[in-house]
Amino acid sequence: MITLCCLGYKGLRSLQLLDKKYRTLLDTVYIGTDNNVQNDYSKELKTFCQENDLSFIITNRASNINSRFIIAIGWRWLIEEIPGKTETLIVFHDSILPKYRGFNPLVSYLINGEKEIGVTALKAVKIFDAGPIIEQKITKIKYPIKIAEAIDLLSAEYGSLLNAVLNKIAKGELKGVEQNQADATYSLWRDEEDYNINWNKSASEIKRFIDAVSYPYNGASTFLNGKKIIIRDSEIQPDVVIENRCPGKVLFKEGSSLVIVCGKGLLKVKEFYSESGELIHFNKFRLRFESR
Repeated sequence: MITLCCLGYKGLRSLQLLDKKYRTLLDTVYIGTDNNVQNDYSKELKTFCQENDLSFIITNRASNINSRFIIAIGWRWLIEEIPGKTETLIVFHDSILPKYRGFNPLVSYLINGEKEIGVTALKAVKIFDAGPIIEQKITKIKYPIKIAEAIDLLSAEYGSLLNAVLNKIAKGELKGVEQNQADATYSLWRDEEDYNINWNKSASEIKRFIDAVSYPYNGASTFLNGKKIIIRDSEIQPDVVIENRCPGKVLFKEGSSLVIVCGKGLLKVKEFYSESGELIHFNKFRLRFESR
């Protein structure tokens, strides 16, 4: 009756938190893989399905689906060929729609310092993330917060949302409310360049950025003498008067930590990593980190 297309921790938690009485509604679980994160949880999803006698397929292409309903959770690929037997494609989206339609909305939420995060279940239409809203779950957050913690909080809401949607399907009460298109905002897709730190921004903005692209993402990046440096954590420091402020330059060296000048404020970084993950030590403080 229902096919789930799942990817990542949110997909795993959705299944783990699914009420057992709804598992009989599931035809197949499509498990996606993603090499751009440190752990895509495809192995954990496979193990869960095996341990709970759920039919599954590991693939990034959902095809030949004959279920009445398809639910996409964390899925990053287009589901283009919807068979005639499928009544509704339901998408779980990491935002409080109609805000933050599009790509990586949770990362954008954290970078922008939003006070609430959420997930929306909606009916898919030709325009992405613009369909009728079936249900929403919202949770408040406090800063500083890393993306892993935000994902964990939101993943619990995913489980609650999946139960709510399946309950509506079981009762034959699956309805949607049209979005106010005038309120729509969008979050753009990200590539390697979007992991680069802009030292001209304030320390608080850069701190939020570093936290937002930390594990399970590869971390924020900066450049030193043409070499990419990865920063996974930071601390905001009290600002001082700098007569010739130059964002990206190191002001203080405190043991292995460096205090870096930002457009406004200072940021302490204790650990620096190479692209291959090796810890980098600096013996001097006359360093200039560059934005790219």
